[in-house]
Amino acid sequence: MVSPAELPTAEVRDLPKDGVPLLDVREDDEWAAGHAPGAVHIPLGELPARVDELSELPDDQPVYVICRSGGRSARATAWLNASGWDAVNVAGGMGAWARESRPMVSENAGAEPEVI
Repeated sequence: MVSPAELPTAEVRDLPKDGVPLLDVREDDEWAAGHAPGAVHIPLGELPARVDELSELPDDQPVYVICRSGGRSARATAWLNASGWDAVNVAGGMGAWARESRPMVSENAGAEPEVI
């Protein structure tokens, strides 16, 4: 496994404003409360069984992996890279995404999107 210092990582502020191929590995309730539009949602524990769903993302650029704060996404990024994917951990996760005023949507009817 790759050490945290060697893990490909990107800051939210350095990501393109549009069209980021994003994999959100948070749990269902976290996703429902607020997530990036266009992200693919696969909870970390389900990733090995559902990795084929990443074919929905463009294959000409890395998959950026995000969670709430960066821990789960770091584990997912390490696993994906060891499995042959080009994956990059998003430092600070959805907390950083929200602080950078990036767009978010909620699955909860009428609720403002939030990071929980």
